[in-house]
Amino acid sequence: MRWTDELGTSHGRRLRRGVLGDGREVFAKIQEPGQALTSEAALTSEAALTSEAALTSEAALTSQLVFASEAAGLRWLGEAITVPEVIEVAEDRLVLSWVRQEPPTAVAAERFGRDLARLHQAGAPAFGAPWPGFIADLPMSNAPAEDWPAFYASRRVLPFVRRARLPTRDVQLIERAVDRFGEVAGEPEPPARIHGDLWGGNLLWSCGTGVLVDPAAHGGHRETDLAMLALFGAPYLDRILGAYHEEAPLADGWRERVPLHQLHPLLVHVVLFGEGYRDGLMAAVTRVLEL
Repeated sequence: MRWTDELGTSHGRRLRRGVLGDGREVFAKIQEPGQALTSEAALTSEAALTSEAALTSEAALTSQLVFASEAAGLRWLGEAITVPEVIEVAEDRLVLSWVRQEPPTAVAAERFGRDLARLHQAGAPAFGAPWPGFIADLPMSNAPAEDWPAFYASRRVLPFVRRARLPTRDVQLIERAVDRFGEVAGEPEPPARIHGDLWGGNLLWSCGTGVLVDPAAHGGHRETDLAMLALFGAPYLDRILGAYHEEAPLADGWRERVPLHQLHPLLVHVVLFGEGYRDGLMAAVTRVLEL
């Protein structure tokens, strides 16, 4: 493999573009020896790691698990939708096929909306997944739960409430909202095959549709992916949603439930980036309590 471009870093890993011996272009995430992560996963290890050597070891272990999780998720999603091909997954790197990007168009957005609906319809064996879950470098349990409200509360929301170090009053309001999940989640739906971290940066435009990258894939609720797109925006979002609804009509009240599905990504952003996302989080909590 020949590296052609340095593309910066992400979560303490080098990003590179390269060319294989057969001429195929690839994208790689590489955990370099001696690079210690600054993520919460490293800084709050149960082992209370303090030395540079220990932090580096923790970073390498985290990267190995993150790479394996991402590869498993991409392969699973790739059974139903366009994703990069997994070329190599190793302890210190993840190598994917290169996505040649193009400007988004309304036609591509509509095609992606239909593709996303078919992805969700491909389904999952349960709410959860058989591989470890991560969002960025933050670990998430993918252990199955009996229904989506229970999964969302116990595997996605409450663990991040504990990590977010919020004021007591905020925690109490979130716990009140969690208690209402079963009432406000809408009619039960079977597990959907979802991306799990579908903000606009993880949606690339190529070959006339959207290509999904960096998943936190698991069996979840299909409205979660749509709410994540709405949270941070995506090109031609109205066209995506319209085509999606034509392919797989959404249940009544789905728009009112958007804040419910945004609680987890907002909590993640509070954990990763701090106070700046607290107001948005608590606004979503208030809206859930009003459902």
